[in-house]
Amino acid sequence: MGISKQLSALKAAINELLPDLHSTSACERYGLSRDAFSVILLEVGEKYVSDSATGAEIRTFFLSLRVEELALARACAEGYNPAWEVFLTRYREKLYQSALRIAREDSAARELADTLYADLYGTTLRDGKRVSKLATYTGRGSLEGWLRTVLAQEYVNRYRRTRRLVSLDEESEEGTQFRAVEGEEVVLADPRLEQAIDEALAQLAAEDRTVLSAYFLDDCTLAEIARLLGVHESTISRKIDKLTRQIRKQILAGLGRRGMGRRQAEEALEVDVRDLQLNIRRSLTQDSAAATFSKKKADTR
Repeated sequence: MGISKQLSALKAAINELLPDLHSTSACERYGLSRDAFSVILLEVGEKYVSDSATGAEIRTFFLSLRVEELALARACAEGYNPAWEVFLTRYREKLYQSALRIAREDSAARELADTLYADLYGTTLRDGKRVSKLATYTGRGSLEGWLRTVLAQEYVNRYRRTRRLVSLDEESEEGTQFRAVEGEEVVLADPRLEQAIDEALAQLAAEDRTVLSAYFLDDCTLAEIARLLGVHESTISRKIDKLTRQIRKQILAGLGRRGMGRRQAEEALEVDVRDLQLNIRRSLTQDSAAATFSKKKADTR
């Protein structure tokens, strides 16, 4: 689907769903107009909806968004006081508790949380406009999970800024449990999540690992994967859908075996896998199949 056709399809779906989505989102409570919310939905759709998505798939995507949390976050980003009152009531204590679990000391946790509040509120200006991290929330996962991710990123960034002044041996003795890689934005992942993901991916057949690696890590299109494997594009689409549902189920089961409750496990999986410091590529390229596929792909470009 061309860019203009995709845009038209997105707008058509939004126009059809907007009355219900706007009502569900509580936009009016937060001070966000219907037109402004429509623009936000279009922005999210343009970023995440595939060019080849059908009208039904586009509608399913928009209906899957957490529109109430999306409206709250974006209204806060615009500086609307009613939204901030709700946000602080709902998330202030949760953010401090999350910061305390990360920093393990009260004053450090409060400093970390306060720094995040400043970034969320938008104390810096760009072209005369406030810049708020909340403007990047897209509603694909829970706002609470997203906030924990941003909080952990800030902690890692602080660690990276100061680690030249503190020896890594000292940090290890203090109980630091993570390693930051230069040039990457990473978050702290529960080791049980890494174990469960590795376990689930290790059970995949070689071709399945190849397809997932190509699609999620190498940004191949369905058509490219289908062409190089000699099958129809729809076959790859169905395979990816089936594999992702199967892997999610296996990971949840693996987290359960490792002591996580259902809700905790669901929240752990709300973080985008690309944001985690997990060696997913290692797990998906255990054999030579994915490497061979990558070489073929490079040869065609």
